[in-house]
Amino acid sequence: MSQAQPIFSVHELDFYYGSSKALSKINIEIEPRKVTALIGPSGCGKSTFLRCLNRMNDTINGTRVDGKILLDGKDIYDEDVDVVSLRQRVGMVFQKPNPFPQSIYDNVAFGPRVLGMGVEMDEVVERSLRAAALWDEVKDDLKSDALGLSLGQQQRLCIARVIAVRPDVILMDESTSALDPIATLRVEELIAELKKDYTIVIVTHNMQQAARVSDYTGLFWLGELVEFSATNDMFTKPKQELSEAYITGRMG
Repeated sequence: MSQAQPIFSVHELDFYYGSSKALSKINIEIEPRKVTALIGPSGCGKSTFLRCLNRMNDTINGTRVDGKILLDGKDIYDEDVDVVSLRQRVGMVFQKPNPFPQSIYDNVAFGPRVLGMGVEMDEVVERSLRAAALWDEVKDDLKSDALGLSLGQQQRLCIARVIAVRPDVILMDESTSALDPIATLRVEELIAELKKDYTIVIVTHNMQQAARVSDYTGLFWLGELVEFSATNDMFTKPKQELSEAYITGRMG
């Protein structure tokens, strides 16, 4: 890790679904304006961990967290933390595109309107769509139904919707798994551009994708963070035998 002050510092994090322990003793620091990839087999805890970072797991009954997740030094699970403000700062893009059944314009404007941000909406919509590399494709059809877009365009629209509320962090949970190779490439190119302004954490089953787009990679296994290092090191000289076995396909 470099000497940059981490935006997230996670200390001894345990997470439970009821009595079932899904994460155990997770310690990790996530640097600002870098791409961090979380890899590992299905059910290993990587998506659960991702959803801890903006308390999305709070929506599931019976869940419990022990340990600390510090965002710029403040524990996001403190009682005085406003979860709406947290999720504005730490936005999420899901596995399947989920545009609202509204116009393209209204999808992007939704967050600023709900939050009462008091911004010039036309400027926000254009800025966000440009940042999501979608403006040139939709600028003449902003009043069209967002559900009429291709899946790849819908996912970039969802990214624009997150950007519109000016987050610090963008979480992406398998955000290209439903897309074809060309649409996937567009999103990967977009990630490379977005990290100039945002911290990005992605969950992916695609190790080649992690190698292509991320600066740091963490391997989850059975609810534990087995190894976390610079991506090049992870894929060329992993420290743990389990990491090497997973990356080379001998396990997982």
